[in-house]
Amino acid sequence: MPGKKANKSTPSTQELLQIAEIRDDTIIMKDGSLRAVLLVSSINFALKSEDEQNAIITGYVSFLNSLDSPLQIVIQSRKLDLDQYLEFLKELEEKQTNDLLKIQIAEYRQYITELIELGNIMTKRFYVVVPYSVFGEKKRNFWQRLNDLIYPASSIKFDQKVFLQRQKDLFVIVDKVMTGLASMSLRSQVLDTQALIELFYNTYNPTVSRNQKLQDINKLMVEQEI
Repeated sequence: MPGKKANKSTPSTQELLQIAEIRDDTIIMKDGSLRAVLLVSSINFALKSEDEQNAIITGYVSFLNSLDSPLQIVIQSRKLDLDQYLEFLKELEEKQTNDLLKIQIAEYRQYITELIELGNIMTKRFYVVVPYSVFGEKKRNFWQRLNDLIYPASSIKFDQKVFLQRQKDLFVIVDKVMTGLASMSLRSQVLDTQALIELFYNTYNPTVSRNQKLQDINKLMVEQEI
């Protein structure tokens, strides 16, 4: 009998992702486009008065009409992570010299721990993804844009000047989006490189990320390309 064919190796998650690189607070996609991600605050719409609700809706419509390019709104639900807060309480308890306060802190820490385990408390985060594509570069001729689409990642990776220009154009759009969000009393902040890496790490490794925290990228040892 002929031997069985060897199973092809399963592709890694990194190979399936459309992300080529994350640097300088910017996501570089494999098709050559760029992304910036905003963390956006929320408002309790139901608790607003009718006039306030109408004002928010009008502001949202005006915000959408002011956009010259598409964007993506992402709502992510996660189990509430209070590990750092519990660690802070533990350190506070150990440093406390007053016996009564020490007991109260210990009981409070135990209460929070049991509440999280029994309640399965979830928290929501709101993100706005702002894209930038070479298709939007009207000043570049057809052949220049076609070359960028054929060799997208390499053209950005090896030409810092091109990357910086595209990043500058991206953040012009980001500033416009942040202004529109502010008109609805929504605070927003651009995720930096560390926050972006943590976002994708936690998203694609929800179980592992709770037990194995990601290190600061500045402390990681990485190989430099030659």
